[in-house]
Amino acid sequence: MSASSEVTPLIPPMRWLLYVAAFLVFLAGLVLFVFTLQTDEFFAWTVNPPMTAVFLGAAYWSAAGLEVTGARSASWESARLAVWPVFVFTTLTLGVTLLHLDRFHLSPDAAPTAQIATWAWLAIYAMVPVAMVVISWRQVRSRRPIPKSITAGRPVLPPALRVLLVGIAGVLLLYGVALLAVPIPAATWWPWPLSELTARAIGAWLIGLGWAAAQGQKSGDLRTVRPVALTSVAFVILQAIALLRYGGALTWASAQAIGFVTVLLAIGLAGGWALALSRSPVARAGIT
Repeated sequence: MSASSEVTPLIPPMRWLLYVAAFLVFLAGLVLFVFTLQTDEFFAWTVNPPMTAVFLGAAYWSAAGLEVTGARSASWESARLAVWPVFVFTTLTLGVTLLHLDRFHLSPDAAPTAQIATWAWLAIYAMVPVAMVVISWRQVRSRRPIPKSITAGRPVLPPALRVLLVGIAGVLLLYGVALLAVPIPAATWWPWPLSELTARAIGAWLIGLGWAAAQGQKSGDLRTVRPVALTSVAFVILQAIALLRYGGALTWASAQAIGFVTVLLAIGLAGGWALALSRSPVARAGIT
């Protein structure tokens, strides 16, 4: 069945919000991934060790891809796979920021560029979740009535891929919640040292990524899973580069490092599989 009669067009405010969010996370990723050793000058807080900075930078850059892909989507059904994970992540990160505000570069002694970065950070994380709620409400109100006979059907991803995505989502969500709730004990299972702030910052990312995986496995159209698939592949590639640069921070024979790499491989496998399906002739034909 063609999906053309089933989709809700993405409204312009939502498209532009996703583009703006993509630009902002690209800038954050640029500082963390490229200027890794200069976060005391150019970032909202000083991130140590460098492996933490490049991990977070890779996450930000992969999220930029998620948001751009969502913004370029023709339909809300596809774009919302980018919107809700970003909303969850930004809301959680705002909470982490307020909880650890003393670690941010608000002191007059901090570098001027770091102070500017901090105030920009606070403004962005205060405004983006609110903007997403307001614009999402407008987006949902624009939904076209859909006859019951063509409402979204059951998930179309292969059962094995859905199981893999559910497993990934479960691991990321559970561990992300643990890092947020009890950062110091939970950080002992991370493959390099974390502070309370960095543990919670990573926890917010894991929950956002887990949310995306959970949403993706329920997709009723192969094409709508593409933003999550592209993000997963980009995330794994960037994390591999991060490990090549600062992987000396890990004890490679440890259970933590083996678990970390195993989860990365699972994310890469799921993302590559979903991406291949989303680009298949069946998906391009709009058949579900």
